[in-house]
Amino acid sequence: MSKNLIIVESPAKARTMERYLGREFSAIASYGHVRDLVHSGGRGVDVNNGFSPEWEQDERGERQMSAIRKAAQKAEKIYLATDPDREGEAISWHILELLAERNTLHNKPVYRVVFYEVTKRAIQEALDKPREVSHALVEAYLARRILDYLLGYNLSPELWKKIKRGLSAGRVQSPALRLVCDREKEIAEFVPREYWSIEADLKGGDPLSEFTAKLVRLEGQKVSQFTVTAETVASTIRDRLEREAAGSLKVISVEEKPRRRNPSAPFTTSTLQQEASRKLGFGARRTMRVAQQLYEGVDFEDSRVGLITYMRTDSVNIAAEAVSEIRELISQRYGVNNLPKSTNLYKSKARNAQEAHEAIRPTSAMRIPAQVKQALDADHYRLYELVWQRAVASQMIPATLRQVTVQFSIQSSDQDVFRATGSRVVDPGFMNVYQEGKDEDDNEENTVLPSLIEGEKVSLNRIRAEQHFTEPKARYSEATLVRELEARGIGRPSTYASILSTLVDREYALLERRRFLPTSMGFAVNAFLTENFKTFVDYEFTATMEEDLDRIASGEADRSAVIESFWARLQKMLGQDSEKPVFALGKDPAGDDQISWRVGPYGPYVQRGEETSTEKPDRKSVPQSWKIFDLTLERALWLLSLPRVVGEFEGESITLETGRFGLYLKCGTRTAALPAEIDPFVLTTEQVVEILDNASRLPRELGLDPDGEVITVAIGPFGPYVRCGNTSASLKKDDDPYLIELDRGRELIEKKRESDAKRTIATFNDGIKIMRGRWGPEVIEGKVRVRLPKEQDPEKLSEDDCRRIL
Repeated sequence: MSKNLIIVESPAKARTMERYLGREFSAIASYGHVRDLVHSGGRGVDVNNGFSPEWEQDERGERQMSAIRKAAQKAEKIYLATDPDREGEAISWHILELLAERNTLHNKPVYRVVFYEVTKRAIQEALDKPREVSHALVEAYLARRILDYLLGYNLSPELWKKIKRGLSAGRVQSPALRLVCDREKEIAEFVPREYWSIEADLKGGDPLSEFTAKLVRLEGQKVSQFTVTAETVASTIRDRLEREAAGSLKVISVEEKPRRRNPSAPFTTSTLQQEASRKLGFGARRTMRVAQQLYEGVDFEDSRVGLITYMRTDSVNIAAEAVSEIRELISQRYGVNNLPKSTNLYKSKARNAQEAHEAIRPTSAMRIPAQVKQALDADHYRLYELVWQRAVASQMIPATLRQVTVQFSIQSSDQDVFRATGSRVVDPGFMNVYQEGKDEDDNEENTVLPSLIEGEKVSLNRIRAEQHFTEPKARYSEATLVRELEARGIGRPSTYASILSTLVDREYALLERRRFLPTSMGFAVNAFLTENFKTFVDYEFTATMEEDLDRIASGEADRSAVIESFWARLQKMLGQDSEKPVFALGKDPAGDDQISWRVGPYGPYVQRGEETSTEKPDRKSVPQSWKIFDLTLERALWLLSLPRVVGEFEGESITLETGRFGLYLKCGTRTAALPAEIDPFVLTTEQVVEILDNASRLPRELGLDPDGEVITVAIGPFGPYVRCGNTSASLKKDDDPYLIELDRGRELIEKKRESDAKRTIATFNDGIKIMRGRWGPEVIEGKVRVRLPKEQDPEKLSEDDCRRIL
């Protein structure tokens, strides 16, 4: 029997521990947190008793603690080896508290051990230097958990009253939503400005090459972005320059200067998420899931080994022994000429950076990606390669580039000057291993100019006048939103991924083409909170709260004082009369009523005027396919004019109407959804008759599946689909619902069942399922979906657990 028990968070890490430590140790997983604040009735925090927390365990937590107690009773020593951050410290504290409550310990020694890489050396060093559970870190965790509870429990019901039940507000989630909404508002209000550039297509140099130069001086004056703002002016300038150039330009100056580009710092959580998004197309949650698995250990060469260090960190520092190993690898693999004389040192640029841990790096730089490729799947390999390359490159010499700037003029005058700029790599240095991705391309850096000398003539192919318009800032991607959150000091490395996924899971934002687009619900929630609870979505307030939590963690601030100050500010705002968010579009030209859009339980709608005690205003649902910022006064008035007659069929009028699921046609008792690809503003009689006629043919039976169940094809709110029993499958682009045949229907149903089977983890009574979703496992009942936290093992959930979660 093992004398020592080591408690970790995940079963994967537990297996790695037992392999490393041998028979003297047994390892058990807590599967994350084992208890949480009481959810129901606002009893989780007693505001009248020093904000004391009230804890509860669900069935999974009780079951896991029971297993831990049994293992602890058999052991002589207990080691708490949960993750090396506040959450990990909190889990250790919870376990210790629950063991003590049941008198399980019997004066047995309990140690807290911390390691940042799952390697035999790091684990042994941690066991040799045990400590007690950190009171300061636990206090910081309790402060964060209580603050989040107080805010969420008190603000969310305000949203329910004014917008829709089930909505939530969060201390960090709400400022993140504000960033997304503010950016969308900037885009909507942006007024493009026209400007023109004058560019010359040239040919010359050694070797003979084609390249482009841009007009930078016009009649002796510097050309700025808005020097030329009209096509007529641009054309006049172009024609004059072409005429005077007479087929060639003269080189009047060639300037070359060296430029150094330094390697990027090793990865933090934030920069790893950003770079994995740019280079690999990974979302933040996917990045963290794969990184967690690389950290906890993979099977490699008949052993289990952790490949990277702990992945929740804001530090850019690397341990001295790891730097020595990286420098040795560089010397062997890339040559001593790529090795700097001394270690490259970095400092974090993030606000509130604690830098308590190491940066993310490979546990051994000598374990090059090609060596471990066979032991990893595609995601694990690509992320490991990224971490390895970045860490190695961070300790190499800078890249040396030579920037070349060449100026050209027309033969007869130096008053009109064109400029071409390019660069070439002289010594790649760290670029032999790695180059950081960019959110926007820099074409100038990728331009290579031929060798040119002063006084040389180059052929002019043509001069072009190019029209441009200024553009608003781009919508946030996952990478740029994480970068913005970090720069503002909002959130911590452990929370970035969950912040982003919450925005999408709550349907406050969509991810379209990997960019965040706020929904009407997101706009309404943000407007309500910004108008009525501005303090709690204020960027500076949120960052200051993070700083307060850091001060508690370092013992510089008192938990009670921070919570009391927060609660006093919140109480002043609660109970105040707050208005439903209203987004004005303008006045009704036919009267003096305001036209606006709002959000209700069934989504966005437009409204004319205000509700009075005697009269209800006109309201019409906004079609789901419409982007809310595309909603203009004209479109709103058009919606309010519905229903309207758009044709006639067999002596009856066909009307276009709008409802909860969008625009639809009605003729007598027959209805048909208006397909999303049809422009509702230019409907013809032929179109609407065809749509109604087609709709009358659906749903239709295709035949039976091999088990004798009927397969039907129909059109729903989200497009055409086939259905068989409880299985529905969307038709593909090439499938016509009016022509599809039985064999194709069977094929679609079979593929959907196979896909569902792969996604399904467990099935219970009443259609309750646990399935793998885009953002991780989720519990599903009908249309209700609840995503599981990362520490919860979906395979251990019972039906009762699922019902409680739902």
